[in-house]
Order: sequence, then structure tokens, then C-alpha cells
Amino acid sequence: MNRYRWTSLLGAAVVAASAASVPSSFAAVGDKGFVIVVPNEIVYEKNPAGSGPDLAVIAGDPTKAGFYIIRARFAPGVMSMPHSHPGERHVTVISGTWWAGKGSTFDPNNPTPLGPGSNMLHPAGEVHFDGAKDVEAIVEIKGMGPAPSIPFAR
Repeated sequence: MNRYRWTSLLGAAVVAASAASVPSSFAAVGDKGFVIVVPNEIVYEKNPAGSGPDLAVIAGDPTKAGFYIIRARFAPGVMSMPHSHPGERHVTVISGTWWAGKGSTFDPNNPTPLGPGSNMLHPAGEVHFDGAKDVEAIVEIKGMGPAPSIPFAR
């Protein structure tokens, strides 16, 4: 399995640099400010760390104060190393099977498999790891920024 350390919110700084409150890759803001995002319009950026999930900012900016939504697309075999975030994050599985591990010991054979529609709260400061095994997994992450990822150091 590919392993990597997140140096920021899944490398969101690079993704966010190309996105405002409404990513420019989406259709224009509609009547009275409504914005519709459909899956085939989402543009994922490669993770700048060199490995890891592809990322898309759906709303907000995870590097700044305020609410944000991002999508992370994990290719098969991509797992994060143990890390934490300063604020709580709500993760919803959109597609595939996302494997969620808790704690500072990376054990890719022991995470919990979560399928589409599943939701997990990552409490602020709690160490975890996650990713995909045999099939691609797409998750949506919501929280309040700024939201850096903090690698767990032994």
C-alpha cells in the first residue's frame, strides 16, 4: 500500500489556491445564488505530497477560518499514515469502501470498512488513519478551518 504523510489538510493549500467559495470548475452560480454541483463537474487535483488522495474543494477554503467541504478520492491501495486535525471533521462516504483506523499505530489490516452513506466523526486532536484497499473510495469532509493535518510523530 502507498503510504504518505499529510503536510497540510490533504494538501488542500494547493487545491484551495485554485478555488474560491465556489470552485471555478463548477457551473456558474444560478438564480438567487443557488449553486448545483454534480459529480461529473468535480475537478480533482493530484495531492501535492506526491501520493495520497486526489482532492477537490467543494465549498469554502480549508486553509482559512470558516466552514469548508472537500472531497478526497482515494485510489485503491492509498492509505494515510496516522495524523490528527485541530478541529473536528465529519466524513461521509460517497462511493466505494473507505477504511477508517483509529489510534497512532498504523495497521492497514485492522481499520473499519465504511460503505456509501456511512458517516464518521473525527474528534478534534484524535489520531487516525484512513484510505482505500481494493476499490476506489470517495469521501466528503466537512469542518471548520483552518484545518491542517498534523502527522503523528513517535
